[in-house]
Amino acid sequence: MTKPTEEAPASSAATPVSTAEKTDMATAARKSAGKAVWMGTAVGIGSAAIVAALLYTNRKRG
Repeated sequence: MTKPTEEAPASSAATPVSTAEKTDMATAARKSAGKAVWMGTAVGIGSAAIVAALLYTNRKRG
């Protein structure tokens, strides 16, 4: 059996990326990275609150 030959589309290979598009991509990446940091911070605070609650309940019983 032979593999079928795949050809790359000519339109995407010949189109250079403009400076405005690069700036837009950089801005989008920066915004999404900021959201990820806030999400990670929220998860970390939530985890710390759960651990603190568990330690407090264990201390109360003992």
